[in-house]
Amino acid sequence: MSDTYFEFGTSADRWDRAQMFFGAKEYMTAARILEGLVAEVPEQVSPRLLLARTYYHSARLGKAEAELRAVLELDPVEHYARLMLGRTLERQGRGAEAAGHLRMAAALSGDFDADPGRTDPRGPAAG
Repeated sequence: MSDTYFEFGTSADRWDRAQMFFGAKEYMTAARILEGLVAEVPEQVSPRLLLARTYYHSARLGKAEAELRAVLELDPVEHYARLMLGRTLERQGRGAEAAGHLRMAAALSGDFDADPGRTDPRGPAAG
């Protein structure tokens, strides 16, 4: 990162700033901040999950997949990460691989009526 205000402040300040940019749909800026946070605290799930979401929404699907897999290494029962990984794989045209993650996400969330075979090109939190 270059010397910008993104680097300054406490981790909590940067977390708040990243969430603000994510909420404003400034995904590239949010990712820039979150990449620094993840480097500082790689064991924390929340910054990694939000970073994966920023990558997903900015169509950097390979990076989203890598972060989601890292989240699931840290917390294998994080159902939203499973759902996002399934949707990310679907967007990459890997529906067969996605199906298992989508079924597991539905089971972990207790949503047994979910249709894991459904494909929504917009992905999680679409709309």
